[in-house]
This record gives sequence, structure tokens and C-alpha cells, in this order.
Amino acid sequence: MHVPSSAGPLSGLRVVEMAGLGPCPLAGMLLADHGAHVTVIERPGGQVLDTGTALDRGKQRTCLDLKTAGGLAEARTLIEGADALIEGFRPGVMERLGLGPESFAAGHPRLVYGRVTGWGQAGPLAQAAGHDINYVAMSGVLSVASRAGAAPSIPATLIGDMGGGAMFLAFGVMAALWQARRTGRGQVVDAAMVDGVGLMSSLLHSMRAAGHWSDAPADNFFLHSSPFYDCFECADGRFVSLGALEPQFYAELLQRLGLDDVDPTAQHDRSRWPALRERVAARIREKTRDEWTAQLEGSNACFAPVLSLAEAPQHPHAQARGSFFRDAEGRWMPSPAPRFSPLAGSSDGS
Repeated sequence: MHVPSSAGPLSGLRVVEMAGLGPCPLAGMLLADHGAHVTVIERPGGQVLDTGTALDRGKQRTCLDLKTAGGLAEARTLIEGADALIEGFRPGVMERLGLGPESFAAGHPRLVYGRVTGWGQAGPLAQAAGHDINYVAMSGVLSVASRAGAAPSIPATLIGDMGGGAMFLAFGVMAALWQARRTGRGQVVDAAMVDGVGLMSSLLHSMRAAGHWSDAPADNFFLHSSPFYDCFECADGRFVSLGALEPQFYAELLQRLGLDDVDPTAQHDRSRWPALRERVAARIREKTRDEWTAQLEGSNACFAPVLSLAEAPQHPHAQARGSFFRDAEGRWMPSPAPRFSPLAGSSDGS
């Protein structure tokens, strides 16, 4: 079972997290998962969305009324004793509370001040409201989640909030901490989700610049037009995913689907895609998802069943790796990632 460890690689790191939603709590959880001491400052009545305790593991929490002199003083004391602070408010909120980065510059110069927002700390949209779908749209990435004739669609919160926000906040904080260790000076980390998502699309921009990416779904196997890279419906209404990009994997997929008359060397002949896609879709509809899983999983056909959130923890691969663990209430939760090799001489394998 992989659960947060106080003896992890970030042991001794002290972080204050300002309570909020989405990317900031996940970044704090990432740090706590690997040994950081994370204290969350909550404000009375500040929670607007009940997310339960899924992102609270390994953290300590304290409720402070920052509108009072006493609460503000306690918050300052916590921050002054920390290596880093992370917050996800709109630009200017922490300054109005008297807890902006400039207020710590003289007394705590080593403080790393991590800030995650949708649009960034500066720019014409900095004060505008928004959510995950808006940042992904503005970055250009939402356009690549398209099917011909259909509106783009993305999984909730994962790309903008968590990918472009939390991951870049955590990375930025650790990079700034490394520099502070060498220079004795902290800095402000401006993690804008729209920037993070844009950076995550670097490969797509590189492919486009080289002429290997088409914005037209009918000409791009990533955009749900090909017979070898998409999700297909099974006889029971559930879905499987196929991702046989490489020629040898594509050839194996055709063989395992019984499509021996199809020329595997013509994989990228787009004129053949529509007819072959219909054949693949019809073949997949002949069996249930679990029947296809029994036939294709573990092969080089680049196959995986599309599992629900409830099913994912029960999959044998997830069970073998301990990819999920049960919390105190018996609910499945994702385990900390990534994994680290045991330290030599460590008694607990951490």
C-alpha cells in the first residue's frame, strides 16, 4: 500500500497552503505525499464546493479568521516558519489580506511564494473569472479534443486545473526552493494554468511546425478519425480504447481482430480510414468489453478497456501496483506518485 510518508524525500520541508479548490490543494497533497509538512490555513465559511477530504491527506489544518488581528498574526507566524507558501486566489487577494509576498521580503527572504491562477498574475485577463475548460480553450489545446462535426470535449478538471495548474505549481515551488537553498533568496512562482497547458502542448506545436499535425480531424489520427487510435463501443454499451500507432502494433491489432485481408503497410492511407473504421467498429461491437479485454489485454495491440472511476481500483494491474488505497472510511483513493527506490540503509524502505 502506497500512502503518504513523513520519511519521504521532502521530509523536513515546511509548507503553508491557503485553503481553496482544485490545483492548489492537489499541489499541497503532492508535497505532503512525499514527506513535506503541509499546514492548511482555512477561513471560516470559506469552502464553496464540498470536495471531501480527498486532497487533505498528510496535511494539518488550522482555521483562522484573517479579518481579525489575532487570526492574521497567527497566519503570519505560520508563514514565517515555512519554507514555502502556496495559494490559488485571484491576483491581489493575498495583498489585500496583508499577506502578499512583499510583506515577507525583508523578514523572510528565503520564502518561496507559490501562486496558481487560471490566467496568471498579470495580463488583460488576470482579474477575469474562469475555470478549467476556459484555460484549456484559450491555450489552443481544447481544439485538439475534437471529432468531425462535434464540439470539443475534455475530462473534467484534469488538463487545466491539475495538469496545467497543480503540477506546474509543485514543480515551480521545488525549483525555487532549490535556488533558495543555493542563494538564500526565495521568489514568487506565477503558475498560470493557461501557460501550463500551453507548455504541455509543446509536442503538438513541434509536430505542427514540422508538418506532421493537421488541424482537420479527417486527416489526423489523434482526432478520432482513424481505425487504430480511438475508443469503440462494445456489445454491452461499454467501450475499449485502441492506440496501435506503430506499424508492428497495428499489424498485431489487425491480426487479433481477424482482419487479415487488410494491408498493414497502408496504415496511413487516409482514404482507406472511413471504410476500415466502420469494419473495426463493427468487429468491436460483436463482443462485450470484458470479452475483448480477455482477448487483447496484455498484448502488443495497444489495448485497454475504458474503466469507470469505480472500476479502476479493482483492475488487476492497479491492484498489483497498489495504485489505489482505501482511506479511513474504506473509500478507494489514488496512491501517491511517483514511486521512489528504497534508500540504502533505510529501515522502512522510504
